[in-house]
Amino acid sequence: MTIRSTVPAPLLVLGSVVSVQAGMACGKGLSSAAGPAGVVALRLAFTALALLLIWRPRPPRRESLGLIAALGAAIAGMQLIYPAMDRLPVGIASAFQFLGPLALALAKARRPADLLWAALAGTGVFLLSDPLGSPVPLAGAALALGSGACMAAYLVLNKRAGASAAGGAPLAWAVLVAALLVLPFAPTAGDAVPRPHVLVAGLGVALLSAVVPWSLDMAALRRLPERVVAVMVSLEPAAGAVAGLVLLGEHLAWPSWLAIACVSAASAGAAAAALRTAASPGGGGEGDGDPRPGSGRAVDVHAAAEGADTVGEAGQAAARDGGGAAGAVVADLGDDAVRARPDAELDGPGAGVLDGVGDRLAECEVQR
Repeated sequence: MTIRSTVPAPLLVLGSVVSVQAGMACGKGLSSAAGPAGVVALRLAFTALALLLIWRPRPPRRESLGLIAALGAAIAGMQLIYPAMDRLPVGIASAFQFLGPLALALAKARRPADLLWAALAGTGVFLLSDPLGSPVPLAGAALALGSGACMAAYLVLNKRAGASAAGGAPLAWAVLVAALLVLPFAPTAGDAVPRPHVLVAGLGVALLSAVVPWSLDMAALRRLPERVVAVMVSLEPAAGAVAGLVLLGEHLAWPSWLAIACVSAASAGAAAAALRTAASPGGGGEGDGDPRPGSGRAVDVHAAAEGADTVGEAGQAAARDGGGAAGAVVADLGDDAVRARPDAELDGPGAGVLDGVGDRLAECEVQR
């Protein structure tokens, strides 16, 4: 799925945020017919099928099977958000879920000022418990927090998977693993799942909540620093509350809206702080604006790939010359190369690929 470069990058991220939360709200609505287990089974099955058709990945290498299995288990665990939404409004469930990635970001923060984000998150959790109203169902909160813990694991494992292989092959296989893991629970949904209108609705949920957001995120990450994307994605709990209100008629009390705002703000601040720490000297060399130690010579993708005839050869050449930037080169080039096919001629279907990679490297100031 290609995204036109004329669309402003921030709109791609905003579209991803709205799409994933609208898809979750639609999934909650579908639960009345198929049950949470049926919704999860349909979502993962259709998502796996779509990603395999889009990426057409090669069979995974033996040494990557363990990582793909772990990533698939994390993705399966993230689906706990659907039974959580059976007990909680969409916005509240999404806020609890985001506490997982928030905790991960706070763990990477190093400055005393970053304690502000922890305090803001704590305030959000206190308000989420609705001390002035009816208590939040503990089962729903536990399920959403479990989904958030799996989301944090997914972020760590997906980063490792992306470093081990170009393109979306590891993710596509991992989603297939997740679909197989949840398949035994599908019979609990009864006989509603095979009905045509339920299957069509399940396909819509898969597209809205997974396929479209992932495609938009990948397109945005080529044109925006990771920190900006991370901050904008922190709008998801608020978007979930709005989606629940518009699509499901879920009206939240003012403490709940304030709690969602606290969690979103804490998530945005912690994500930006963690990436800023990683980008600083000695901070691990991750994140946007990351100058790698060494000679300080910027990678010239076109020069590195000079003499290559195909997209695949260009990617290998750029990675060899990129040194410490090889991961960034292969990740960006791989996304386009899989769609254009690795054997595509650079002056044919692969045209423009090197320009896109060069723009991304220049934007991130990746050096070796």
